[in-house]
Amino acid sequence: NSTELKDIHYIYSHSYNKVEFLRSDSNVGKYVGFREFGMKNAERWNNDPHVLSWRRAQKEMFCHHNSEVWYRKVPLRS
Repeated sequence: NSTELKDIHYIYSHSYNKVEFLRSDSNVGKYVGFREFGMKNAERWNNDPHVLSWRRAQKEMFCHHNSEVWYRKVPLRS
């Protein structure tokens, strides 16, 4: 449990009919595709520096801010 950005693991995924076909993982640093459709999109998005930098910024924008709020507001159980 940490508010440090390096300790936060951010995963963004796309699913269709409850089957995941594309995932962006902050520890991997790129998109990973599952099945043919996901692999084609992952390759396209990984070759676009704008898409990758935007996804990396999401970790800081959402996770870091919300983790600080979470740890400040939620009492810890002993």
